[in-house]
Amino acid sequence: MNLLNKLKDEINELKDELIELRRDFHMYPELGFKEERTSKRVAEYLKRLGLDVRENIAHTGVVAILEGKEEGKTVMLRSDMDALPVEEQNDVPYRSRNEGIMHACGHDGHMAMLLVAAKILSHHKEEIPGRVMFLFQPNEEVAGARQMIEEGALDDPHPDGAFAIHLWTPIESGKMGISAGPVMAALDEFKVRIKGRGGHTGAPHTAIDPILTAADFIQSVQMIQTREIDVLKPTLIMFGLVNAGTATNVIPEYIDLGGTIRYLYEGGSESPEKPLVRFERILKKVCEAHECTYELEFIPSNSTLINDDKMANLVSSVAKDVVGAENITSYIGTAGEDFAEFAKIIPSCFYFVGAGNPKKGIIYPHHHPLFDIDEDVLPIGVEMHIRTAIAFLRKE
Repeated sequence: MNLLNKLKDEINELKDELIELRRDFHMYPELGFKEERTSKRVAEYLKRLGLDVRENIAHTGVVAILEGKEEGKTVMLRSDMDALPVEEQNDVPYRSRNEGIMHACGHDGHMAMLLVAAKILSHHKEEIPGRVMFLFQPNEEVAGARQMIEEGALDDPHPDGAFAIHLWTPIESGKMGISAGPVMAALDEFKVRIKGRGGHTGAPHTAIDPILTAADFIQSVQMIQTREIDVLKPTLIMFGLVNAGTATNVIPEYIDLGGTIRYLYEGGSESPEKPLVRFERILKKVCEAHECTYELEFIPSNSTLINDDKMANLVSSVAKDVVGAENITSYIGTAGEDFAEFAKIIPSCFYFVGAGNPKKGIIYPHHHPLFDIDEDVLPIGVEMHIRTAIAFLRKE
C-alpha cells in the first residue's frame, strides 16, 4: 500500500500541526459533558476532511465515518476529550487558560493524534478496504462511553473491532505497554454520610462523634483488600474526600466521606468477591458499634477493561514495526477507563504509548498539576492508529 510505504514521511510533514492541535486543546480544557469548544473544533476539522460527521451524541460526543473504496469491516478508533478540575502549575506557553481546569491526563494528545490519523487516512480512502469510525468521547473520567452507546453511537455502522491509545507517563517515551486480558480496573465511586449527634468538644460524652466513627471505618474497611479478598485479585479502596465540622470546638452532626473502589477482575461488583457488599457490611457494623447511622451511595463508573486476545496480538504485531519488539512491555494498571464499555460489546484492544521523559522533566503522574507529555511521541500514536486500523480491515 502506498499509504504504509510513505506513512512516516506523511506523519512527519504534519508534526507541527499535530503539536499545534495538542497545545490548542491543552490551553482550552473543558470538563466532562461540557466540551463545547473542544467538540466544535473536532467536528469542524473532521468535516473539512469530507467525512460523515455526527455531533451532540451524549451532549458533546462526535462520531465521523470514513468510507473506503470497498465494502468490508468497520474499525473504530476512539479518543476521549474531557479535562480535569485541576489548577495547572506548569510554566509553559500552552498552559491552561481556563482557571481550575487542566488536561492532566493526556486527552489533549489523544485528540490530536486521532485527528491527524483521520486526515492521513482520508487522503488515502481509495486504499481502505472497509470503514473507519473516529469516535471522540466526552466525560471519560465519569462514564461517558455508556451514554454514547445508549444514544446509538455504535448503531450505524456497528464496529467489528475497536482500538484506543492512552499516552502514559509511567512508561518511558519510545516504549509501549500492550497486554491481553484485564488491563484497567473496574471503578465504583462511593459517597458516605455518617450521622452522629453534635455537641461541645469540652463535653464529648454528651455527643456521638461521627469523626471518630469515620476514622474507625476508614481503618477497618482496609481489611477487605488485605484479609478478605485474594491478593492475586487486586482490590483498592481509597478515600479522596473527608469533610466535617464548622469550628474547632464543635463536634459535628455528621461527616461526609467519598472515594473509589477499584477491582481488576471480571464480574466487578457482581463477582464472587463482592467488594461493595463487604464495604457496606463493615460500614454498618462500625456505625452500630459507635451508635451512629449512615447513608451510602454507590456510583458505577466503568467495568473492568478486558482486552481481546486476538486484538492485543494484532496491536503487538503492529507495534514491533513501529517501535521495535525490544520496546514493547506488558502493562496493567488499577486506574479506571470507561473504554471498557466499548470492549464489552466489541472485540477491542486498549494500549499505552509511553510519554514520560525524565531528561525533559516529564516525570509527573497523571492527574498531577505538573503533568505533561513528551510531544515527540505523538507521531507514534498517529502511526499506531493508522497501522492497526489497516491491519484489522485487511485481516480475514
